[in-house]
Amino acid sequence: MNENLFASFIAPTILGLPAAVLIILFPPLLIPTSKYLINNRLITTQQWLIKLTSKQMMTMHNTKGRTWSLMLVSLIIFIATTNLLGLLPYSFTPTTQLSMNLAMAIPLWAGAVIMGFRSKIKNALAHFLPQGTPTPLIPMLVIIETISLLIQPMALAVRLTANITAGHLLMHLIGSATLAMSTINLPSTLIIFTILILLTILEIAVALIQAYVFTLLVSLYLHDNT
Repeated sequence: MNENLFASFIAPTILGLPAAVLIILFPPLLIPTSKYLINNRLITTQQWLIKLTSKQMMTMHNTKGRTWSLMLVSLIIFIATTNLLGLLPYSFTPTTQLSMNLAMAIPLWAGAVIMGFRSKIKNALAHFLPQGTPTPLIPMLVIIETISLLIQPMALAVRLTANITAGHLLMHLIGSATLAMSTINLPSTLIIFTILILLTILEIAVALIQAYVFTLLVSLYLHDNT
């Protein structure tokens, strides 16, 4: 079947209606829950991983910053499950859309910055001008620090989008090459197929790492403002 290289990144529709919202709401349904006092091994492992991740991100925060722990853990679980589901054949990965990643990055960044200006306005303003700066460089440094602050949500969104999109495109190209070589040269096909399997394993790791990096950077922005 001839398919456009970027077809997997097009937002899907059902009867002409956008289905992206349903796809975004689907990953949380896959997370198991238990109503019993004694959990099974799957839920116990899930709770252990959540506790380990939460402890890793919240260790550097004070009491006020730790109030964000539930939201940050929910964020990393959502991004990780969305990235992993996007590796399935003929699936759609919402995190390849820059608009969605910006919709996650901008409110979290803005919330952290506003909290910093409300609770620690002197420290927040001090970030714009490092101590000991020569007087002639003050206007330039203030402009540079302001720009660096404003591009933080864009950097968050672009990093996640670029990594996920690049991996999906590479898998698509190698998969197409494997299919094309299957009728020409069998040994070459086996080699390319082995590369495809290794790349798939790498993409699973990238999907989890990018979810952790995105959430960790949000946590660092929060730490600087609490």
